[in-house]
Amino acid sequence: MDKIKGTGVALITPFNEDLTVDYIGLEKLINHQIEGGIDYLVLMGTTGESAVLSKKEKIEVVDFCKKINNGRLPVVLGIGGNNTLQIVDEITTADFTGIDAILSVSPAYNKPSQEGIYQHYKMIAEVCALPIIVYNVPGRTASNISAETTLRLANDFENIVAVKEASGDMDQIMKILKDKPADFVVLSGDDGLTLPMIHMGAEGVISVIGQSHPKEYSDVVSFGMAGNKQIANQLHYELYDFYGPLYAEGNPVGVKACLELLGICKSVVRPPLVAASDAIKNELKSLMK
Repeated sequence: MDKIKGTGVALITPFNEDLTVDYIGLEKLINHQIEGGIDYLVLMGTTGESAVLSKKEKIEVVDFCKKINNGRLPVVLGIGGNNTLQIVDEITTADFTGIDAILSVSPAYNKPSQEGIYQHYKMIAEVCALPIIVYNVPGRTASNISAETTLRLANDFENIVAVKEASGDMDQIMKILKDKPADFVVLSGDDGLTLPMIHMGAEGVISVIGQSHPKEYSDVVSFGMAGNKQIANQLHYELYDFYGPLYAEGNPVGVKACLELLGICKSVVRPPLVAASDAIKNELKSLMK
């Protein structure tokens, strides 16, 4: 599972002023990732505003990304939701050509029990031919995947190969790292906690800031994973002040503002999100300098 170690980036979906997909910006963004040394791309995650894309748009965006990437980096595709049967159907009918793994977020809104979460992933694992990364982000789903459930899934299903942990609960993360199978990969889902998690045994991140700062952030991860704590810590703190404004008004609002400052794409988001306030744009502009 070396393909999903290191620095993965959860790609945004750039939009034009009329809210259509900005494919020129998307091509520039993908090349920015590759030139910056990112290890793999993650499509149709939360950061990609997948919740406000139509099924047709999702297919078109994924196909375009695969075309521009042209096999240069591994690709992870986000397929998740709170309708288990619908996800199973989507997986069994999808064309996974050019896709190396799927990232599947725990069900939001339903608030299932731990047994319900386990059964949800069990049904997915039984029909999915690709490796699966479980995504735990209770701040969005209102439902935490406990360490015990993550470990149960890791031990019971060979194709559940990793977890993206965005709970922010370091005790829970340490329990997973302590007792996980040797080949099970723990990934950070929180840019600010990636380096401490690597120091504890995590093997990478699916990042947001990595797409505006691919070289800088992938250096944090690579030096951290190589055990060079002094340089990794220095680079981490050079980016640290970004994390507050980057997420202050929702994701991907902040990173889109950064990408606009870089001339890669516009900062347009689709409703119900709104573009970054002038205060956040000015703070990010100051940090970018």
